[in-house]
Amino acid sequence: MTDDAPPPLPDHPVAAESADAAQPGPPPVPARHPVPDRLSEPGAMPEPAGMPQPPPLHDTAMLQSTEVTRTYPCPSCGGSLGFDPQARQLKCPACGRLEALAPVAGSITKRDLASTMQHLAQHRGEQHQHQLGREVVCQNCGGTTAFDGTLTATRCPYCATPIQRDDLQTAPERLPIDGVLPLMIGEKDARERINAWINGRWFAPKEFKKYREIGSFTSIYLSYFTYDATTTTQYTGMRGEDYTVEVGDGDNRHTETRTNWWPTSGTVVNDFRDLVELANTGLDERKVDALEPWPLQEAQPYSPQFVAGHLSRTYDADAGQRFDDGARSKIEREVDHTIRRDIGGDQQRITSREIGYNSLVFAQLLLPVWLLTVTFEGRPFQVFINGATGEVQGQRPWSKVKLAFAVLVAVIVIAVVALIYKKVHG
Repeated sequence: MTDDAPPPLPDHPVAAESADAAQPGPPPVPARHPVPDRLSEPGAMPEPAGMPQPPPLHDTAMLQSTEVTRTYPCPSCGGSLGFDPQARQLKCPACGRLEALAPVAGSITKRDLASTMQHLAQHRGEQHQHQLGREVVCQNCGGTTAFDGTLTATRCPYCATPIQRDDLQTAPERLPIDGVLPLMIGEKDARERINAWINGRWFAPKEFKKYREIGSFTSIYLSYFTYDATTTTQYTGMRGEDYTVEVGDGDNRHTETRTNWWPTSGTVVNDFRDLVELANTGLDERKVDALEPWPLQEAQPYSPQFVAGHLSRTYDADAGQRFDDGARSKIEREVDHTIRRDIGGDQQRITSREIGYNSLVFAQLLLPVWLLTVTFEGRPFQVFINGATGEVQGQRPWSKVKLAFAVLVAVIVIAVVALIYKKVHG
């Protein structure tokens, strides 16, 4: 991916300290006819057999049936609860109240890729599909909150209330979220890691390092697909055995390595677990991939309470697209490696191979990231922190002055060494 990164994601706005704070006045809440809550409507029709079924979303959230959203109000002061990675509970930043998470039963469900994508394609052709981008009315202050693109959890720009969309989780033409890896790195720790990373970029401009204080810094759950597969591959190839011979006469006599080739064929079986593919666009995919590995053994069945107070995105590219664009090539490379081991010898050639998938299942997971976006000299630069392990990867500008100075120092050092060598050796 090029350095022309996209504009920063929405930042966490700070709530007004008082009712008289200088904020634009939110519009009044429009009158609407109530509709049944989609999560608990007794007359709702079940999905057709074979369609992806989202896990039940039972927690302490306040659900808004009209907007199909949820918030987490504090029972003590009316503020907004958010998931705290240190306490592993919902915490109110205003009064400090802690609320235990509702128990999440079961395990993360993985679905067959081929049949799920077939059913999904059928529903995509139907009418009344859910729009990704939409506006909702904040039930706390009445302001209008925009969910741009695949954003599914954000904050009201007027009162900073965290709001989550629920409609996409139950939309028949969308894949539901199956699991979530809870955020484990708090904001203080994340900022310290960011500062250490930026301070370690010696060739970054001094001005860029100052911009980290005013850049957009936020916690966000990104959408990933994980794949499990078992393959059986039949192949044909050539096995090469090296040997040496003496050739030439006199001063021209030397040793050459030659290879005898024999045809071979066979069958290999591979087992793949938790192949991870980012499902969001607009990010430096190479840097995000470098955040791996993820401690997926810590992932939980999806519950919106883990996302409370943080940003979240659903997928931009579905499970079929991400498999074809990413996971498939990983599988093919590993299969080729297995075939070469099976052929043996000193050299191997693969003439043909046919990969058969005995099983291929997937799940959609939300994985936590801290994201710093700094706009420097008109260009955005992104720095990512793995929200579970603390690994830092990012983009940075290069200081032409520092690079020129480094080159000058290198030239001087080389010149001095050459001069000393000349004096010593005459």
